[in-house]
Amino acid sequence: MFVAHSIAADHKDLIHDVSFDFHGRRMATCSSDQSVKVKRTTLVDSRTSVTDVKFAPKHMGLMLATCSADGIVRIYEAPDVMNLSQWSLQHEISCKLSCSCISWNPSSSRAHSPMIAVGSDDSSPNAMAKVQIFEYNENTRKYAKAETLMTVTDAVHDIAFAPNLGRSYHILAIATKDVRIFTLKPVRKELTSSGGPTKFEIHIVAQFDNHNSQVWRVSWNITGTVLASSGDDGCVRLWKANYMENWKCTGILKGNGSPVNGSSQQGNSNPSLGSNIPNLQNSLNGSSAGRKHS
Repeated sequence: MFVAHSIAADHKDLIHDVSFDFHGRRMATCSSDQSVKVKRTTLVDSRTSVTDVKFAPKHMGLMLATCSADGIVRIYEAPDVMNLSQWSLQHEISCKLSCSCISWNPSSSRAHSPMIAVGSDDSSPNAMAKVQIFEYNENTRKYAKAETLMTVTDAVHDIAFAPNLGRSYHILAIATKDVRIFTLKPVRKELTSSGGPTKFEIHIVAQFDNHNSQVWRVSWNITGTVLASSGDDGCVRLWKANYMENWKCTGILKGNGSPVNGSSQQGNSNPSLGSNIPNLQNSLNGSSAGRKHS
């Protein structure tokens, strides 16, 4: 049974997103009033609408990333985890596009540097590719652009790295006019520039237009094997790779949580992608996603 509680966020305009830390004890909100609020403090570095906010994975400490319509991703850190009224601005990343959403790569492997994906809904004619990947460089102690997903040219509403449980590559889900799933496989170090960001082989492994409308949210289960998406059709759809390594829809839920009759038989990945897609793990766990209002 779900019990709803109202929380006075004290924002003066539309709230775009809410994020909880790993333990669910700290909450951050971002708003068109140009501010980010974290319990007992307010971050006001942005001069435009703050469109997304995400706590960093727990192995990175108490850090927070925000993105704004001014095209800047800001990363903050709380020096004292017991004093949430003090946050220091650690990094500013210029994306040169209006930012709509961000996602930390949750991998805790030492083989993977901290990474953040940024989506854009910029409508200007010069804004073509809408997804950029930034990676932290230990030598320069700054974030540098590693990749741009050139095939994503429609407005991106949400983006989510899958939890990484032993994979050598990353999986990224994107909510745009449809649902898209990409794999990012690191290129061998000897093939990349010395000291530069990691380069990736990027492949789209699934693309779904089953919502027949704009997709607003994508969210992974805890093992990164099931993806939930929500769209303007008022439904949440669950996607999973089968034993043939093809992604397909395994369930459809209405807004009230009740299943749609026959939903387990509906939905397949784009046939043009073929069946030879990279390996994806197959265990099934629950997931949820909510619609994002613009």
